Parts: sequence; C-alpha cells; structure tokens
Amino acid sequence: MTDPEHPFDRRMLEALICPQSHTTLHYDAEKQELVSKAAGLAFPIRNGIPVMLIDEARVLD
Repeated sequence: MTDPEHPFDRRMLEALICPQSHTTLHYDAEKQELVSKAAGLAFPIRNGIPVMLIDEARVLD
C-alpha cells in the first residue's frame, strides 16, 4: 500500500525495468523518481504511479 510518507510501493520496483536499457531501476525517494543509471534517465513517480515513458524521463547529468 502507499501512504503519504512513501507514496510509491517499493515492491513494484522488483517488477519494473528501464524501457530503454532493460536494466534494473533504483528508487530515489527524495526526488520521487526511478533512476536508470545504464540509460542515464530518471523516470518520475506521479501520484504513486511510475511514469515509464522515455519522453517523460529526465536526463541525468
């Protein structure tokens, strides 16, 4: 379940992979993003739902 302190269900992370690199993702709780280090992208989590669209991802520095 989600709650205000942890709006993303971290168990979901086990089932998600990066749509570009097909590698595992790392959860950044502070920024509410799923980070793909291999692809250099960060996918936003909005209202507890990961947005796994490459066009919506933030490019990492």
